[in-house]
Amino acid sequence: MAKTVVATGTSSGLGFEAIKQLLQQSEPYNFILGVRDTAKAQDEYDRLDFDTKQHTITIFPLDLLSLPSVQSFAQNVLSQLGAQKLDYLFLCAGMLDSADGPGPNGSPWCSGYVVNHLAQHYLIHLLRDTLSVSQSRVVVVSSGAIRNVRGQDPATLDVDLKANSKAGVRAVYSASKFVQLLGAFYWRRELPSCTIIAVSPGLIPSTKLATDMGLSMDMPDAKSIPEGAQNLLRAFTATDIPSDPEQLFLTSWGEWWPKDVYSLALDQKLQRKWCLTKEEIEQAEGLA
Repeated sequence: MAKTVVATGTSSGLGFEAIKQLLQQSEPYNFILGVRDTAKAQDEYDRLDFDTKQHTITIFPLDLLSLPSVQSFAQNVLSQLGAQKLDYLFLCAGMLDSADGPGPNGSPWCSGYVVNHLAQHYLIHLLRDTLSVSQSRVVVVSSGAIRNVRGQDPATLDVDLKANSKAGVRAVYSASKFVQLLGAFYWRRELPSCTIIAVSPGLIPSTKLATDMGLSMDMPDAKSIPEGAQNLLRAFTATDIPSDPEQLFLTSWGEWWPKDVYSLALDQKLQRKWCLTKEEIEQAEGLA
């Protein structure tokens, strides 16, 4: 039977390449993709050569800067699924932005935080029951940047991730990806029937996000987009998942990172602080 994948961030870059590679496999997949520009994404996927009798692609609008859009996407996903099992939730969307301006749609938080953590965390809340019943695998696309929280002090998150904080792109990206990793640990506890994996694609300079950070293919350990996508897809099939629930980060070379690398993220009080409940999010963002 075809496996169903719900995904964000698959209209370009690593996400698009990962779906493209899955479309070349003999195992059938049903893809439900959330993108901002549905017409453009549909055109890009229509150009791919794959067996349409084996795979299906359904594209729904999703703007991660807008939590009402996340609500609408979740409703579309659940309607599309019906009684069907949700095998994978692939959270690949990422944003690189400074915190120089107001938050999106009146949010007190900067855009990078809303996209990289809050909106996708909220999406898991909205799909929670289906994920739990389906015993889904949730693949969170993380980054080695989680090690670069300013001053190695989680207190800086409260400053750097606020709208108008003037934090630069690197500070916001590192902080927001760190909070995203806190979310992976949170959901590992909250969804015990699911498999939660954070995975890094490695250093991929040719993505738009990396180019904006000034990275290049001349850097040591630089990998192409196809290589990065292959690294992400390891998280779909990995069976050597550590028994330690705090060891959930799969590196780009296919090994599980030791906990001391991300020890700052293991604080459960910190995880709870940054991983709001569905009701807390809706109240804070004016959706209640």
